[in-house]
Amino acid sequence: MTGNSATVTVADAPVAGRAGGAAAFRRTLPGRIVLLLVFGFLYLPIAVLVMLSFNDSGLPTAWSGFSTRWYSALLGNSDILRAAWNTLVVAIFATLVSTILGTLLALGMETRRRKSNGLEALAFAPMVIPDIVLAVALLTFFSRLGLTMGLHTIIVSHVVFDLAFVCSVVRARLKHFDFSIVEASRDLGASGWTTFWRVTFPVLLPSIVAGALLAFTLSVDEFIIAFFTAGAGRSSITLPMQIYSMIRFGITPEVNALATIVMGVSATALLISQWLNKEQVR
Repeated sequence: MTGNSATVTVADAPVAGRAGGAAAFRRTLPGRIVLLLVFGFLYLPIAVLVMLSFNDSGLPTAWSGFSTRWYSALLGNSDILRAAWNTLVVAIFATLVSTILGTLLALGMETRRRKSNGLEALAFAPMVIPDIVLAVALLTFFSRLGLTMGLHTIIVSHVVFDLAFVCSVVRARLKHFDFSIVEASRDLGASGWTTFWRVTFPVLLPSIVAGALLAFTLSVDEFIIAFFTAGAGRSSITLPMQIYSMIRFGITPEVNALATIVMGVSATALLISQWLNKEQVR
């Protein structure tokens, strides 16, 4: 017993030492400078983009005063409004379907944990497969079926992409779920349906909502898969595709304003998702 404890302690000592050394370095002046440079590299371009979206000048770099006229201009642009509506439709439907399927998949995988290794690899494959590969595969699949590309193919593609993320979030909660309360409910005479809605669902609800918000964020931001599966024409263009088509002719404050709105919506949904994850851990 003593020998095993000593072995574990010695094995864990380098890890603890590295963690403590990293924390100590962050508290030093050089560590704070490095941390500041890293965060500056990540977020300074975003801050500049947001600032220039309020620039009164039509030039992308010359600042001539604060103005919200570029946000007002977005409301008068029919192409942007159509793209915003398409994005909202795709995100809502993809989120609903992927949340339902992802939750059911997580429940099935957790209740049959010993037999779900192969299913788990298949379910989480879209998380590790490059977007371009997944986009080409979906395009080939839809073409083989003879389907006309449009919003419906984008929604199906986003469901395939989002499902894995919802499943991973819900399953992380199931790892700490006490299934004995489910068995107790069944022993007391409750049906499987009643047990799910009265016992399992309330416990999983925060993680389900967090997974749904993550899926919504991914659908709003996703470009590559939507670009490949949207088909010809502008009737099924989404906001990321609209931004791409606009920047081909140069970056304008209107593009900055549109990118800021998309980023704001995505960041808000992501922050709420992270907050729900922290709350359920507590």
